[in-house]
Amino acid sequence: MKDLKIIALVCCLMFPFLLKAQDFYSVEQRKSWLGKAEMNKPQLVEQEKKPIGLVKLVADQNAFQGWKAVPSGTVESLYGQSFKKQSGVVVDFGEHLTGYYTFTIRASRNFPDAPLRFKLTFGEVPAELATPFDPYPGGLSRAWLQDETVTVIDLPATVTIPRRVAFRYLKMELLGSSNGFDFKITDMKFKAQSSVSNAPAALAAATSPLIAKIDAVGLSTLKECMQTVYEDGPKRDRRLWIGDLYLESIANTYSFKNHQLTKRCLYILAGLAQKDGFLHASTFETPDLHAQEGQAFLFEYSLLYNAALKEYLLATGDKETALDLWPVAKKQLENISRHLDAKGLFNPGGAGQQGWWLFVDWRDGLDKQASLQGIMIFAMKETLALARQLGKENEVAELPALISKMTKAARTSLYDKNTGLFTSGPDKQISLASQSWMVLGEVANKAEAQRAMKAIAVHKTAVRPGTPYLTHYYVAALIKSGMAKEAKDLMETYWGGMVNKGADTFWEAYDPNNDKLSPYNFFPINSYCHAWSCTPVYFIRKYPEIFQK
Repeated sequence: MKDLKIIALVCCLMFPFLLKAQDFYSVEQRKSWLGKAEMNKPQLVEQEKKPIGLVKLVADQNAFQGWKAVPSGTVESLYGQSFKKQSGVVVDFGEHLTGYYTFTIRASRNFPDAPLRFKLTFGEVPAELATPFDPYPGGLSRAWLQDETVTVIDLPATVTIPRRVAFRYLKMELLGSSNGFDFKITDMKFKAQSSVSNAPAALAAATSPLIAKIDAVGLSTLKECMQTVYEDGPKRDRRLWIGDLYLESIANTYSFKNHQLTKRCLYILAGLAQKDGFLHASTFETPDLHAQEGQAFLFEYSLLYNAALKEYLLATGDKETALDLWPVAKKQLENISRHLDAKGLFNPGGAGQQGWWLFVDWRDGLDKQASLQGIMIFAMKETLALARQLGKENEVAELPALISKMTKAARTSLYDKNTGLFTSGPDKQISLASQSWMVLGEVANKAEAQRAMKAIAVHKTAVRPGTPYLTHYYVAALIKSGMAKEAKDLMETYWGGMVNKGADTFWEAYDPNNDKLSPYNFFPINSYCHAWSCTPVYFIRKYPEIFQK
């Protein structure tokens, strides 16, 4: 009897730990979701691309990041001469491409009696090729930089670089060869890949040339990032992130309409969720599908999954998939109340102590309390709309009261009636992020929203966006406020600014006043084709009355 009591006591003590280790989703459920993800894996469309010419890199303080590419010759001139005389040549492929590079080498005098060694550097923008990579000061892995050393033993040789690269420009340098023979590069080609197979509808004839160009660059950005998942960026962070999924998928809805890819990504994230049921912010495909273990829990991204699922349902009418994934969406809401005070105001300090990652934007010093309050309210409203579509309102019956409580708390504690602006944190910081998310969460009514958006536009010390990611939500907030002209002006100034600086695809980080802004302390490691930057496509095509006139 004593032994039984001891066993019972041990079981009682262990139960919380056993419960914690228990998987919220069953093994069978996860297998089903991941199986459906694989069923929706797209076939990549391949195209052979050839270089269009040679360029030289010229220092120019007026050019983006201080460098521009100037035409300097033809590809035929490269093929027709000894490569020994052309080491350091920069080849232009004319557009941003993602895939695999191949080049052919042939002896032109005598036979080689020693290996050839080349350094190939692939760049998305000219400054990548003009800036020394070493000593490397960046905060991310040096290996993301696209410089490859290739050794060729026998000629003739056709060499394909095994690493997938994303680039427009290629610098080719000769590191070693024998003096007793000579050789030429005789052919270059590139196998470009994307899952995009549909051409989007043409814009209205009345669309301005600048908006049309912004749309074209946005489409190129989206196309390059649409591989077998919605990639964050084809050069770096080649993985699926929830925040990028949401923005890419809504842009895709109004352009390429590859809803199969959206479905695949939604299922991958569900199948690879944490054991507690909450979502990992990012996942990888190789060597097999797996989540980025050890990464901090990115709270707001888990909530944006619900918005992405709702938008997928609206775009496709695929209620079967939405019902299948509904338990995942519902689960994400459980964290919302965890760090609210008695009034319903979010406490970011408590979330930080728990190891959560609160992102909002890459901008040093940004206080995120108000933004997270708005994001939570926005996500609850999106989930409630999803529940109504699925007939599941009874399962989230607590949401209207919680939305009301959190809205009241935001208006009471964060809204300054004198300035018409929302503040954030103990220092009452003023930022564009706070205003945008308070508007998108509908904490502000339309009149208040307009007042806030007008005031923030001229506020001299407000914290401004550092990326197109937050700028997307700024544009969305302007549109929601009924400020269509301001939304169009912002798009022409911000994304149009990148176009005017030579962008083929839109960049991960962009501050009009700081071309070398980098979240990683070294601008060449930035992604210059980045998923979250593609959303002019969404705005231009969803709101033709604003952007196509």
